[in-house]
Amino acid sequence: MALVALVLVAAGVWASWDTAQHVLLSKGREHGTMTVTGCGDEVCTGRFAPEAPGAPSRTDMTIPRSVAVEKGGVYEVVVKPDTTEAVRAGLAGGLHAWLPLGGALLLAAPVLGGGLRWPRAAWASGGAGGVLLVASFLSL
Repeated sequence: MALVALVLVAAGVWASWDTAQHVLLSKGREHGTMTVTGCGDEVCTGRFAPEAPGAPSRTDMTIPRSVAVEKGGVYEVVVKPDTTEAVRAGLAGGLHAWLPLGGALLLAAPVLGGGLRWPRAAWASGGAGGVLLVASFLSL
């Protein structure tokens, strides 16, 4: 059971890290705002206006489509290096990036409580996952 709980949490961290690394370790990366001009099934496209003076703006930027991204919205973003893909920045972007970890913590809670008989760890895991999900929902 401990291995199952560990795998659940590790999978949540692994799934979150692909996006979260660009938000948390954004120093030296291109920052700016993106105005969404159109959305498809999986991605939205738009214009990128960089924060750095003299940096060229781009019109071919993409951002993953989610409930938090809509046509006409203006979002703070960080550009993934050597791509035209943007990731939401700031507190809302950071919380949104860690959503898979929040779900994994919620899934691990019954395993910790029922399978391992660790009620305090189960409540802590479930509470942390729930707080992360609710905070992400409220910030977006």
